[in-house]
Amino acid sequence: MSRASWSAKVFRLGFLSPVGRPGPAINALMSGLRELGYVEGRNVAVEVRYADEKLERLPELAAELVALRVDVLVPLGPPATRAAKQATKSIPIVLAGNVDPVGTGLVASLARPQGNITGMSTLAADAASKRLELLVEMAPRVKRVGVFWDPQEPEEAAEWKALEAAARALTLTLVPLPVPAFGDVEKVFREAGEPDVHALVNAGYLGPPRYRGKAILELASKRRIPAAFGWPGLVSAGGLFSYNPDFSLVFRRAATYIDKILNGVAPADLPIEQPTKFELVINMKAARTLGLSLPAAVLLRADQVLH
Repeated sequence: MSRASWSAKVFRLGFLSPVGRPGPAINALMSGLRELGYVEGRNVAVEVRYADEKLERLPELAAELVALRVDVLVPLGPPATRAAKQATKSIPIVLAGNVDPVGTGLVASLARPQGNITGMSTLAADAASKRLELLVEMAPRVKRVGVFWDPQEPEEAAEWKALEAAARALTLTLVPLPVPAFGDVEKVFREAGEPDVHALVNAGYLGPPRYRGKAILELASKRRIPAAFGWPGLVSAGGLFSYNPDFSLVFRRAATYIDKILNGVAPADLPIEQPTKFELVINMKAARTLGLSLPAAVLLRADQVLH
């Protein structure tokens, strides 16, 4: 479809979210779409379905969006993506932040995704390894690291393997702390015998891990140990640091996929992209509270330093 014919067409987009309110992902995507000429209420209509942290609802919500015959389906996070894939093999699906779409079987390859799925990946495994390296640089006395992760989530399982490999290279001992999506972090830590760990790390980026991260931050604060995350909002809340892709850029870039598909390009012809920019955010107040003197070399590499 040519842009000249837009005036006669209102495209319908479907967003599928595991949580219960609009978040930065949808906001960034909509910002990217506005830059490309899409205005809600004029040439694009948006249907959003929220699972309200009840992941078992995602399949029925995905089916609702498919029944509405949306032009593009945008699931937010791995559980929503799996529900979307099960719901349709014809409506284009645009990924906006999935960690490992090839390893988890969503697509055949990044270069040739095939089928109806394309979009953005986030290279979480590489970022997770880098996060451990940064933790050692900032807190060299750390030897045992507790890792909260969901073994039932394939993308977090892949991240755990990457963390294990990085820990061996850094001579760190990882203490696995399995916790389901929206699970009780305090209870998991208690049932693990309150292990003697020198730092806490949260696997995963979006959706459930972000909300789980708040409880991990509280636990780290009580024990006065560093906490490292893949979400910058948890650093401003008191975490020591985060290292992650520039999420706003990832989601805005996802908008270009939507644009191309609405203009007639098949998802199978659009290679999946990976992020090119990563952000390091450091909380100096947290460092001082923990008695850490951060190396100048680390601070110079930071994209943002909170005081």
